[in-house]
Amino acid sequence: MRRAVKKGLLAGVALLLVGGGTWYVANREHVSAFQGVLSAYTAKEYCSCRFVMGFSEKYCLGYARQYIPYSSLQEETDARRVTVRGLGLSSTATWVSPREGCHLIPATTP
Repeated sequence: MRRAVKKGLLAGVALLLVGGGTWYVANREHVSAFQGVLSAYTAKEYCSCRFVMGFSEKYCLGYARQYIPYSSLQEETDARRVTVRGLGLSSTATWVSPREGCHLIPATTP
């Protein structure tokens, strides 16, 4: 009886590993893109909150907050630029004009 349970558990774990691996291979492009979403979204939202809407730093920190915390957020007020680092990647958003708002600057290196 115990042997049958162990075989069933091993088969279940093997099935999960194979299924998870297959899903990852099929979606690896989307999974790898997720890493940059945290820093990019936070930088863009914070920049828009601060320099387009004109809210306070404290309010915008709460507004751009995510479930997954970022490592650092650096605001350059004079240049109207925000750089956020999260999940090992860094993203920068900068204010362009009152009509266009903030844009993300393409990332160069992680």
